[in-house]
Amino acid sequence: MKKTIIALSALLLASPVFAATTTDNTVAEAHKGADTAKEKLHQSQNEGAEMKLKAKHAAEGESNSTSSKVSEGSQKAWNKTKEGTEKGWDKTKQGAEELKNKVTN
Repeated sequence: MKKTIIALSALLLASPVFAATTTDNTVAEAHKGADTAKEKLHQSQNEGAEMKLKAKHAAEGESNSTSSKVSEGSQKAWNKTKEGTEKGWDKTKQGAEELKNKVTN
């Protein structure tokens, strides 16, 4: 009986650790899913902006001009820069959140 009570007490003391680990894993998976969805959304938005720019150049009769190609290339580069910066910022925020959770728990 005494061993059962000790084992049960140990299990109850350890349960918050298991719950915290499960919660941390769930939060990490949710962040990963949100990041993927946000990345896909922004890629679609960027493709739309690039297509709009190409259509504008085509309507102006400048679709094959050097200036339109430079402009379209600049648009792509800018979109890649924004995506990279956003990914970095998201990782920084998640790292800060994880650190805050470790300190407060």
